[in-house]
Amino acid sequence: MRTTLDLPETLVEEACAVLGGASKTDAIIFALRDVVRRKRIDELKSLLGRVTLDIDLAHSRRRPGRPRKQRP
Repeated sequence: MRTTLDLPETLVEEACAVLGGASKTDAIIFALRDVVRRKRIDELKSLLGRVTLDIDLAHSRRRPGRPRKQRP
């Protein structure tokens, strides 16, 4: 998608330099992906303590087709 944006030139140049000489487009794509990733992480963190999972950890850790170890 082609879009015209008015961005601070010094900020875009600094982002390109920090990313190892990336193009302006690459720097903007990286920044947008990072914003989305951080937002998703924050949303997951907000669920901490609110989700109850009914999972049998011992059963879920077994590999299919392998016999179950008997404990003494």
